Amino acid sequence: MKILLTGVAGFIGYHVAERLLARGDEVVGLDNLNAYYDVRLKEARLARLTGHPGFSFHRLDLADRAGIEDLFARTRPQRVVHLAAQAGVRYSLQNPHAYVESNLVGFLHVLEGCRHHGVEHLVYASSSSVYGANTRMPFSVHHNVDHPLSLYAASKKANELMAHTYGHLYGLPTTGLRFFTVYGPWGRPDMALFLFTRAILEGRPIDVFNEGRMRRDFTYIDDIVEGVVRVTDRVPAGNPAWNGDAPDPGTSRAPYRIYNIGNHAPVELLHLIGLLEAALGRKAEKRLLPLQPGDVPATYADVDELVRDVGFQPATPIEEGVRRFVAWYRDFYRV
Repeated sequence: MKILLTGVAGFIGYHVAERLLARGDEVVGLDNLNAYYDVRLKEARLARLTGHPGFSFHRLDLADRAGIEDLFARTRPQRVVHLAAQAGVRYSLQNPHAYVESNLVGFLHVLEGCRHHGVEHLVYASSSSVYGANTRMPFSVHHNVDHPLSLYAASKKANELMAHTYGHLYGLPTTGLRFFTVYGPWGRPDMALFLFTRAILEGRPIDVFNEGRMRRDFTYIDDIVEGVVRVTDRVPAGNPAWNGDAPDPGTSRAPYRIYNIGNHAPVELLHLIGLLEAALGRKAEKRLLPLQPGDVPATYADVDELVRDVGFQPATPIEEGVRRFVAWYRDFYRV
């Protein structure tokens, strides 16, 4: 297939592109290479894709309406995997306008491109952050998610609503994936594992929020990629049993689905730090701090729907995943 993949120089996007190219798909990659984190890391990911006969790259901003319209018209993708977004819960407190421009305006441009150019299936990145103030665990796609705790989370919830509207009005099949704390080689420098690794190797203290009582459903990148690719191959249909008197948030009469994609095994942050210390052979100096605005104390994914529908089975233990990340980090940064 020809697949338009946005955010192709990002952490998840790069790995998904590698997998799609390896199985013979044509990948039309889009990224604006913004400076939210070190552009050199994005360029290094992109360099590993460049030159593959099935890959083309377009440096373009999602907010560029004419540019996105032209890209869809010229490339005519069969399916779209939309992973580009302004990421980060904490950054959304500092620069909220970036989230409106990329995650709302940009997503509208992608929806319009899909609508007008006969795209068979749009798969897009949502986030576990949409669960916000919810405390019932594990988080289920059938739970109501109307109390986000950051603008980032609100923008991802808005994406789900916008996708449903296009499914209802125009019959566009869409699948939203709520990612749960993805980690692994080529990861994002603003994520905890990356921040901790860098600080420990540089002999600096690490900031451990919520006094170390955070729990996260850490999910290894290879498991995430397997799930994304399987979902891309499965075009959703409407749920004939959907009932407006008791509406199910995870499905619809429209061709619309939402899935959690996580490891279904929350890990205490202090346990993760212990594994990292073992892999690095160094002890961490911890600064225990209170919970930050916008953060939630725990995440835990109910992935039963994804297991049932596409056979998703996360297979990488946290111990192995941390070791692989540390090996990549040492190699890439020559530490």
